Amino acid sequence: MSLSGKVILVTGGSNGIGKACVERLAQDGASVVVNYNRDAAAADAIVASIGADRALAVQADVSTLEAVGRLVDEAVAKFGKLDAVVANAGMMLMRNVENTTEVDFDQCFNLNVKGPYFLAQKAVPHMPPGGRIIFVSTSVCRFSSVPPDYLLYAATKGAVDQMTRVMAKGLAAKGITVNAVAPGPTATDFFFRGKSEAVIEGMKKANPFGRLGEPADMAGVVAFLCGKDSGWVSGQTYLVNGAMIV
Repeated sequence: MSLSGKVILVTGGSNGIGKACVERLAQDGASVVVNYNRDAAAADAIVASIGADRALAVQADVSTLEAVGRLVDEAVAKFGKLDAVVANAGMMLMRNVENTTEVDFDQCFNLNVKGPYFLAQKAVPHMPPGGRIIFVSTSVCRFSSVPPDYLLYAATKGAVDQMTRVMAKGLAAKGITVNAVAPGPTATDFFFRGKSEAVIEGMKKANPFGRLGEPADMAGVVAFLCGKDSGWVSGQTYLVNGAMIV
């Protein structure tokens, strides 16, 4: 699968699933924009490994509209266009309805929903026909019984799922597809944070394959959705969880 000549922007691209996506997309031939918020060293190392002619690191807190606009402007100034954006940056706050503060709510929705929404808005004018928008959701939204502490996080990702469905119809006339990837438990620092070894082992055993997902598992699906063979796929949320949730 070749992405040669394509320009793809990945938010939260310096670590975890975002880093795996950047590396896979570059491996497949794309030029990449690596967005990061705090870890400049990690982003710079990725750019160095790919080469400054095909990679650009841009610091931006993509929970804010100003930063999202600046990110897109810097990407286009470097490469002249955007063929795809991968809205990967996100946060998980474990909150139920009783312990959620207004600050919690605004932080989570700003990064997980507002950021991707306006990233799409700002990117679309710079996308040729055949453009791709890819959001990151979660398999949690398909659990038959979601634990109460996942309420706030699940609410943001439920919004992402609906954005995917409705935006796909709105952008079809421009030849732009919109899809989402919904990872299950994946071996990243984001996932491991705050979890005991026993909980992690339990999640491995709960999966039919007996393991957690790897960032590369997600990156492969993202690479497909960025490519030409996915042109008749739009408005879909792909569950990437090894049949843990179907």
